[in-house]
Amino acid sequence: MKKIFLLFIISVSLATIFIYLNPFSAPGKSTKQEILTLDSDKKDVASLRLEEAGFVKSMTAFEIAMTLKGSNKIESGGYYLSKSMSAWEIVDALSEGPDLRWVTVLPGMRKEQIGERLQQTFGWSNEELEKWDTVYTTQKEEYTEGVYFPDTYLIPVKENGQLIAARMINNFNDKFSDYYDKFAEKNIRWTTAIRIASLIQREAGSEKDMPLIAGVMWNRLNNNQKLDIDATIQYAKGKTDGVWWSVVTGSDIRNIDSPYNTYKYSGLPPFPISNPSIEAIDAVLSPEETDCIFYLHDKNREIHCSVTYEKHLEYIEKYLK
Repeated sequence: MKKIFLLFIISVSLATIFIYLNPFSAPGKSTKQEILTLDSDKKDVASLRLEEAGFVKSMTAFEIAMTLKGSNKIESGGYYLSKSMSAWEIVDALSEGPDLRWVTVLPGMRKEQIGERLQQTFGWSNEELEKWDTVYTTQKEEYTEGVYFPDTYLIPVKENGQLIAARMINNFNDKFSDYYDKFAEKNIRWTTAIRIASLIQREAGSEKDMPLIAGVMWNRLNNNQKLDIDATIQYAKGKTDGVWWSVVTGSDIRNIDSPYNTYKYSGLPPFPISNPSIEAIDAVLSPEETDCIFYLHDKNREIHCSVTYEKHLEYIEKYLK
C-alpha cells in the first residue's frame, strides 16, 4: 500500500513538473495582445523571433508543433499574440495569416501605383481602388499627390483606404516637420518644394544626380524658361498599355495638351507628379550651384549637363545616338 501511495506521489510530482516545464505550454499568464513582427517567411526565423520575444518556451517545441499540425508556411507581417497562448495556439494563429501586412512605397511612385500595390496586398475591390484614387487622396488640395511618403509600412489588414492615406500623410508630416521653417526662410512654399522634389525624383538617375538636377531646374525657373521635362508628360499620359511612366515620344510632346506638359506651358505643373524621397527634398533645399541649363543621362545613367543648347545637342549626338 505504501509503495502504491509513493508511486502515486511520484507520478503526480512528475506530471506537475512536466506541466510546468512543458515546452509546448504558454510561457506566461498575460492575455494582453502584443504585435509580433516577422520580415521573413522562413520557419526557423519565425521560431527564433517567437522565442526571443517570449511567445514560446522553445524553438524546437514550436517547430515540432508546426510539423504535427501540418503547417509549413508563415507569411511575413504582424501578428496579434499573447504570452498566455500555447505553442499549438501560436501555430494556429500564424496559420491564419498576418493581422498586419508590410507595404513598401518606393520613391517616385505616383499615388495610383501605391493604390495598385495596396489592392494587391489587401485584396481591394476595383471600387475601393477607385476611392483611393479619387476620394481618400483628395481630402485636401495640397494632399492630391506628393505626401504619400516613401517608406515601409506595417498596416492592419482591416484598415480601410482612408485610414491608410492618413497614415502615409502623417508619416510625411513627421518626416517633413523640420523642413517647413527651412523652406520658409528661403521664401519657398512647402507645396512648391514638393512639386520640384517630385520632378527631381523622377528625373534623377540616382541620388547623387539630384543636387545638380535641382540646380538646373532652379536656373530654368529663375530664367522664366520652360522646364521641358519628360517626366511631367509621362504623368499626364497616365497608364499606357498597362505601363506607368512609358517612354515619351515627339508626338506626345506636340499633342498632349495638359498643364503637366512642361514643353508647352511655363512654370511648375499644378501638383507634384510623384512621391519624393527626403534626398530629393534635400536637393530642392540645397541645389548644386551650376550655370547649366540642360542635362541628359547617357546609356549608363551618367548625367551630363551643359550651359548652351548647342553643347546639349553635341551631348545628344555623343551619348544617345
